[in-house]
Amino acid sequence: MGSEERSAWIMLVVSLAAYVTYLAIILGRAAGAPLHEVPYVATMLWTIGGAIVASIGLNILFSVILRDGEGKKDQRDREIYRFGEYIGQSFLVIGGVAALVMSMAEFPYFWIANAVCLAFFLSAVLGSVAKVIAYRRGLPAW
Repeated sequence: MGSEERSAWIMLVVSLAAYVTYLAIILGRAAGAPLHEVPYVATMLWTIGGAIVASIGLNILFSVILRDGEGKKDQRDREIYRFGEYIGQSFLVIGGVAALVMSMAEFPYFWIANAVCLAFFLSAVLGSVAKVIAYRRGLPAW
């Protein structure tokens, strides 16, 4: 497994773990109360920050330990990276549009922030899944 594929796996696992942790904390705090009344800002910021730090730390750790194919990106790696990023970016656009519509409808801040947060995590997860599948099965022929 090359460094680019390993990086996609790390992003996938870290993103899933971070979002599941965030949901568990928020749903645990709700305890029957309306979700939009749950304090979420600090939890969201810590979860996002923790995911960023964990992803960077794991990438550094594995690159130091494994040192296989480090810094050797070929055309296939670049195309797979671009393919995964296109998939991921589409969910950022969907989340942005959802947040825009929600703000126009004057939804509580909780729902708008969580729509954007979900879009970021879906972008990371689905972009990483697309990259892993492309590494395992090849890029789709259009």
